[in-house]
Amino acid sequence: MSKLSLKEKISYGLGDFGNGFMFDMGQIYLLKFYTDVFGIPAAVAGSIFLLTKIFDAFMDPIAGAFIDARKFDPKTGKFRKIMFTGSIILGILSVFVFLSPELSPTAKMFFGYATYMAWGVGYSFTNVPYGALGAAMTQDPIDRASLASWRQAGSLGALLITSVMVVPLIKQFSDPHIGWPVVVALTSVIGVTAFYFCFKNCKEVIIGKTISSTEKFSIKAMAKSVFTNKPLLALILMTIFTISAYNIKSAMLIYYCQYNLGDISLMPYISFITIGCSCLGITLIPKMVKRFGKKNTAMIGFGISCAADFVNFLIPGDLITFTILASIAFVGISIPNAVTWAFVSDSIDYGEWKTGERREGITYSFFNFARKIAQSVSGFASGIGLSLVGYVPNVKQSAQSLAGIKGLLLLYPAVTIFCAGLVVAILYTLSDKRHGEIVEELKAKSA
Repeated sequence: MSKLSLKEKISYGLGDFGNGFMFDMGQIYLLKFYTDVFGIPAAVAGSIFLLTKIFDAFMDPIAGAFIDARKFDPKTGKFRKIMFTGSIILGILSVFVFLSPELSPTAKMFFGYATYMAWGVGYSFTNVPYGALGAAMTQDPIDRASLASWRQAGSLGALLITSVMVVPLIKQFSDPHIGWPVVVALTSVIGVTAFYFCFKNCKEVIIGKTISSTEKFSIKAMAKSVFTNKPLLALILMTIFTISAYNIKSAMLIYYCQYNLGDISLMPYISFITIGCSCLGITLIPKMVKRFGKKNTAMIGFGISCAADFVNFLIPGDLITFTILASIAFVGISIPNAVTWAFVSDSIDYGEWKTGERREGITYSFFNFARKIAQSVSGFASGIGLSLVGYVPNVKQSAQSLAGIKGLLLLYPAVTIFCAGLVVAILYTLSDKRHGEIVEELKAKSA
């Protein structure tokens, strides 16, 4: 197996960097935009996240089947062209999501559903081929860990920049109804540009046979690809816990800064410190994987994140202590979040070994299906949770509301991350050694 160049690794990481400039706007700011700018009640906003993400989740297998049926093009590959085209459409739809026309309360709700569902379709046809691309670039375990690290670095870099820059940019506009779509248009341009470099510089070298048109949407074939793949099923269950934790933390931080800490302007500084620490932490992942293996590396990260969030919830929340523990937790969760991408690529190899068919699109899309379900749960839990604790926008919150916001930010992630660690420890059985043996068997068959 030829080694990947640094240029290829950085370019692949730029894909998730670009993805974050559109995806993170929805995960971090959309609930706040709905409740405080567009005027949608928190519970209704939560239902928009729940139902549209479930709709999006079912779009992913359709996108995966469509991509698997594409023929490999020597110039643009099987995944790269559709990924880049999808990113352009996604950038345009991102702006529409943050429009706030003058409508009746019912019309606002339907506008939210329609724009966010359309955005989800664009996201599926961008993110599924991007995720599948990583498995097609290499089968070398260290290179896959390195790709996963660069992907996580790109994701965290985008999260860092959007967390720091968006609130100050919005404040430059006297009317937030204009400010939000303008700022999102800017982030979308950055996102599409980053995807272009990923498209241009990455190469697909692991090429499976093209799935026939009669098989591409076969429910039986999809089920065979997924339900015979035990590592993939373990990852699907794990990611429901990790992504719901990660996303609810992202959505709640802006509320915690504004009401619990008393200053919404603290968010960019806290985000800079916590995400910056994570960016440094993930540079150690290839070395950790080489020493401990992917599974143990992920479990170390889960343990760090769970412990830090739980302690942070129990103690009084002064700014300095909160930021230190939040940074430790963010470093912890960034480790398994990065290693997960290497896990998924390994499960694609396992699926080919098990069934004789290499279905990157379907395998990744069902993994992404779980991510969308987790995103819907976390978005719904955020909106409903705020409603249950008595949150009222733009007023001083009660003691009950402040405690509820803290619990959503810290206790919920601590519990779900603990559950994710249990899933990996018990159910994920594809060791690095066994994966290496599978790759050798696949190469022998191909020869």
